[in-house]
Amino acid sequence: MALLSPCYWPEVRRGGERFVRELADGLIGAGVAPTLITSHPGRPSRRVEDGLRVLRLPRPPEGPLLRRGCERYLTHVPLSEIALRVGHFGLAHATYPADALAAARWRAATGRPALLTYLGIPDAVGLDARRGHRRLMEQAVARLDRVVALSVHAARAFADELGYAAPVIAPGIDTDAFSPGGERAAHPVILCAADAREPRKHVPLLVAALERVRGELPDAELWLSAPRSLPVTPGVRWLNLDDRGVLAAALRRAWLAALPSESEAFGLVLAEALACGTPVVGYADAAIPEIIDSPTVGRLFDTLTPGALAEALLAGLELSGRPETAGACRRRALELSSARMTAAYLELYRELGLEL
Repeated sequence: MALLSPCYWPEVRRGGERFVRELADGLIGAGVAPTLITSHPGRPSRRVEDGLRVLRLPRPPEGPLLRRGCERYLTHVPLSEIALRVGHFGLAHATYPADALAAARWRAATGRPALLTYLGIPDAVGLDARRGHRRLMEQAVARLDRVVALSVHAARAFADELGYAAPVIAPGIDTDAFSPGGERAAHPVILCAADAREPRKHVPLLVAALERVRGELPDAELWLSAPRSLPVTPGVRWLNLDDRGVLAAALRRAWLAALPSESEAFGLVLAEALACGTPVVGYADAAIPEIIDSPTVGRLFDTLTPGALAEALLAGLELSGRPETAGACRRRALELSSARMTAAYLELYRELGLEL
């Protein structure tokens, strides 16, 4: 089978690349040998990277299309379609709408099954954010065998905007790499691995809330993901949280992980924190309440204000001190494991006719 992702650099912890790697590792462990078809601005290459066969194709420049507000990675579609046709694959699994176009054309030509996992929320804002995106998604739901949503919230958006009943398979987390261990920091630590440069993540709001938290807990710290993009603030540290090992170690030491983000299709870092036995705080929006589904594992806040967030953070820090909290967090994370995700996709592949 073929996995398709237009951009893949496994050393970078971007959500889409982590999804591809976790799924690929699960499939390899189950005895399936996927080939990842991706692209880059360079010469073609074939190599095996940590057990995964990776075919990198040249991607022609896309600057003119991007300047017109078009969908990203469209220039990588023609060569990906050719690679599918000559590769003798039994199934094509796309992870980006541009890849879905290549997979749909391949499906029409070969009659073999193809699907897309949509890594966002197909609401009106998302579908109309880029020129041609809505049209791509309309074609995907019409021409592919399945289009998978990451959460119940995303599936509702599929139904509302595209009239499509999307199956839901939540992303998986590596519960071996993210696991409890070691000692918590000696003082209260709140960790947020979101990109501080992304407005919808609301990291400046978290910094503002920290000031109120430190009014009650003067030694509290906030650990954020480098590179530093905000003014120097007392109690704030910047770490290379794009490195998975650093992130896992930091989550084990943190008392609490926070994600004050809106429009999240899932919220991977919250699940990774739970796997480390660390409670979480999130904004009660989109799919985040699906992860923080019980007060035993975290707190939600429903207003994007420093006061509301600070109140939730203080409650979360108090929760972290309870002896039963780490176990409850770990149990919730095991429900979101990579093994569970892999099993769900293998069942879907069989349903579509792939012989495993």
